[in-house]
Amino acid sequence: MNLSGKVFVVTGADGALGSALAATLNAYGAKVALLAHSSAAPNNQPADAWQYGGIDLTQESAARSAMERVAKDAGRIDGLINVAGGFHWEKLQDGTIDSWDTMYKVNLRTAVIACQAALPHLLRAGRGRIINIGAIGALKASAGMGPYAASKAGVAQLTEALADELKDRGITVNAILPSTLDTPKNRKDMPQADFKSWVTLNEAAEVIAFLLSEKASAVTGALIPVAGRA
Repeated sequence: MNLSGKVFVVTGADGALGSALAATLNAYGAKVALLAHSSAAPNNQPADAWQYGGIDLTQESAARSAMERVAKDAGRIDGLINVAGGFHWEKLQDGTIDSWDTMYKVNLRTAVIACQAALPHLLRAGRGRIINIGAIGALKASAGMGPYAASKAGVAQLTEALADELKDRGITVNAILPSTLDTPKNRKDMPQADFKSWVTLNEAAEVIAFLLSEKASAVTGALIPVAGRA
């Protein structure tokens, strides 16, 4: 795949998947603009990446300002990958409504606001890509997955609705639905799991890179399971 000359915005760039994705896109020739909630610059990022810390994507003004800064610094925006998000396991019986609100904010609200902020720049260019990160667990939630799965189901519906809205505007909108990603945190939280069955960060990043490429120009509104060997 050749992504040379393209500029992609990656949210959640201070997380494991965001970091891996930045490296993968850079290897294919793309330039990346990295948005992170942390004020500290992410580690081990491409040397020529634009980095923006302290971005609260639950706030519309912050997202719009960040996208405008990217467009000014990079000269263009060719795509957005909504990696920002979080996970919380909690059963309903012993849980609180705050958990549902939190998962909505970090997983769905951030994606909606980032899409709205990026759209003027993509529409101005007349073409572009939006990739959302859903979850295979949103298709069938298990105990304790309610708040997380509900928010990720919202991400899936956002993807389908926005893809239909933009289908004649040259912008494709797709989502990947990963199962458990092989991250240091997941290994720490689930030490007895079979790590070989998990999806590696590189595997997930490669699927995203394909969806950003011209080879995927006919794909929009797709919810693509990336379930490894689960």
